[in-house]
Amino acid sequence: MGFSTDAIHAGQIPDPTTGAVITPIYQTSTYAQEALGKNKGYSYGRTHNLTRAALEENIAVLEKGKFGVAFSSGLAATHALMMLLKAGDNVIATNNLYGGTYRLFELNMKNFGIDFSWVDTSELKNIEEAIKPNTKMVFIETPTNPLLSLTDLVGAAKICRKNNLISVVDNTFMSPYFQNPLSFGCDIVLHSQTKYINGHSDVIGGILVTNEEKIHSKLRYVQNAFGSIPSPFDCWLVLRSTKTLAVRMERHDYNARQFANYLEKSAIAQKVYYPGLVNHPQHELARKQMRGFGGMISADFGTFTKAQKILNGVKIFTLGESLGGVESLISHPATMTHASILKEEREKMGITDSLVRFSIGIEDIEDLLEDIKNALK
Repeated sequence: MGFSTDAIHAGQIPDPTTGAVITPIYQTSTYAQEALGKNKGYSYGRTHNLTRAALEENIAVLEKGKFGVAFSSGLAATHALMMLLKAGDNVIATNNLYGGTYRLFELNMKNFGIDFSWVDTSELKNIEEAIKPNTKMVFIETPTNPLLSLTDLVGAAKICRKNNLISVVDNTFMSPYFQNPLSFGCDIVLHSQTKYINGHSDVIGGILVTNEEKIHSKLRYVQNAFGSIPSPFDCWLVLRSTKTLAVRMERHDYNARQFANYLEKSAIAQKVYYPGLVNHPQHELARKQMRGFGGMISADFGTFTKAQKILNGVKIFTLGESLGGVESLISHPATMTHASILKEEREKMGITDSLVRFSIGIEDIEDLLEDIKNALK
């Protein structure tokens, strides 16, 4: 099936009781047992929920995977990944990734004896050189947040298979519409469903997708044992949203290309980070492993004063955390999404005080461009 057909139908069948076309919200904490030791396959809401199961199958199909396991947030899903490890294990992680992931790994999971090696995974040799006898997992974000650096998924997957390592890819920036890491040989795909998959800024959620039955069994156990599950209503809202994922992502991509070209050609920014620009150092890799370039752009405006003028002066863009909604958002990574990273570390990566991140929505592109021009006046 094509992507849009799967997005609308995968995991969703008419309700057997009423014939309702839309998957019902099974808002229940428990289920009636037919007799002692006998039930209809459902015993407790944390363990089983039909709305959640429909969402998990839907996203798994879109990611070309067999198994989906949903969680209450993207970070809850990331934390569940850590339960595949034990004290003394090492994880190689992309050094320029979401600040919340860094905080979870470096400031929390280290306390439980898990070690992290932060490397620039855009250079595959850095991954190989960082492998230790106790390395068990490679955690990749591509494109990265906020500098939109890419990692070669085919090459990274080969390294992981060769060294018996679990390969994980945070695919939040691209959504399943533009990139499918499992198709390149990776083991697990992570999404913050809060972002593009839901796309309406009204749900917090996360999901992990895999083709590996053993990994799926462990993650399913963690989901039940730790209880970080999304509510049935949240699952229903995300299912509503995936039906329009294809058309939304196409508009995000179109608007972002126009916006990035304007920033570059007008020279109002010193540097523009967007894989869709031909002068992006990994533009050809982006064309090879992505079907589009997405809606995320970062730009360095040279001085904090100029960045602040834009952040405070826009009217259509909303200054706020998060990304991937139909409305355009603008943020300041150094003080918002990546504030938990030490200043010297941020600046080494290029996350300067003058860097602004744009989540380009699906408004009329002419209005978004005019908004930036007016903010600078």
